[in-house]
Amino acid sequence: MDSETEDTKSKLSKKDKSKKSKKKKDVPPEPDRIEVEVEVVHEHPNKTPPVVGYFPSGFDPLKNHGGGPSDFQLFRHRNMSKRLQLVVRPAGASVEFVGTSYSGEAAAGHRAMYALGVLDKEAGTLKIVPVAGNKIFRLEPKVKGMEAADNEPANSTLEEMTPQQKIAETTAIWGTKKDIEKAKKKQALRQDDDPDSQRNLDVKMKNVVVNKKALESTESHVSRNIPPYNASATTPQEAYVLDNIILKGEWDYLGDIYDNLQLGEEADFTAYPTFVRNRIERLRKIKDESEKKKLSCIFSYINHLIKFKDQHSFNVFTAKGHKIPNILRHKFSTMFAVSESKRLPPEKISLLICYVLVLTLFSDEFRTDYTDIAKDLSMNAVPVRQLYEHLGCKISRQNSIWCATLPVPLKFPDLRQRKRKR
Repeated sequence: MDSETEDTKSKLSKKDKSKKSKKKKDVPPEPDRIEVEVEVVHEHPNKTPPVVGYFPSGFDPLKNHGGGPSDFQLFRHRNMSKRLQLVVRPAGASVEFVGTSYSGEAAAGHRAMYALGVLDKEAGTLKIVPVAGNKIFRLEPKVKGMEAADNEPANSTLEEMTPQQKIAETTAIWGTKKDIEKAKKKQALRQDDDPDSQRNLDVKMKNVVVNKKALESTESHVSRNIPPYNASATTPQEAYVLDNIILKGEWDYLGDIYDNLQLGEEADFTAYPTFVRNRIERLRKIKDESEKKKLSCIFSYINHLIKFKDQHSFNVFTAKGHKIPNILRHKFSTMFAVSESKRLPPEKISLLICYVLVLTLFSDEFRTDYTDIAKDLSMNAVPVRQLYEHLGCKISRQNSIWCATLPVPLKFPDLRQRKRKR
């Protein structure tokens, strides 16, 4: 029995030794470590760094070289040195492989820096060499005889995004629903900066229904230099027709104040004129949504008129950054005859102010306190009062406040012609 137990122990010990030996054999040998001196080679304007490319089609230039080694050429743009094009021509093949650093996959945004490392064990050096254009060329097959280079896009993809575009893209991807809605509203007011909106301006103007009666009324009353009016009107609403001032196709671009009201207490109206800010609380108390939206659009139109006046006067800093919808900017520029110097003529400034004053009458139910609108127009109260009288209004004092009211039918003061000095 003892001999049998000893035999089994010896067998077990042999198995354990064999397992240990196998484990030792499975361990890979440690690589030899060498100390090298790292040298970074910077780009030189007169030298071309290494070019790296790959063949997504599966072509292997090392295996398919029966007709000889492949020929390759590197082209550089004459004016933009970072634009490169690599052309590889396999010997005896009917196709050539073309890769560029400015289109396709290479034009996609990336933050990596590519480089090649050349290790010399004997010298103990490691050279880090930059890659040409910091791009990996995707070599696509092209038929010989056809145009090898892709047509360059009209808007180059190499142009870097502006800080505003980066913020807008980040907001669209990572922003909250509230931030995205705010960005969309701001973008709607910046349509004049979009080249596409400039091209589609004629289409937009065709969709606007032109009121011929309003145009005839305007032409017949140019001598008074006021908005179109109806002298035989029996109500103040008919004296100056609102639809003749704000055309049908323009209401869709005046929803900024109404949309801002939907934010509740977080709504910010600091960029609006004092006249508008003083009436926001009254606007919030209106329960009829259609009436609230209509009055909000009138306030928005007043805001755009005042900002347009400031942008074409010495008060341009007060309207810095304000974006007027393209359809309104085109209308204002035509109506008020903006000159090459971008300054409004005095008679056109007076006409613009009259449009603002008429809209203030609509917003205050034809009885308005003109002290705040005078501040917004950077004017004294006396000339503003004279313009209200020029529009057919009467000035009265109520509770120590001067107000302008619009009686009907309209009665205008006599026009006085200035005598020429001899």
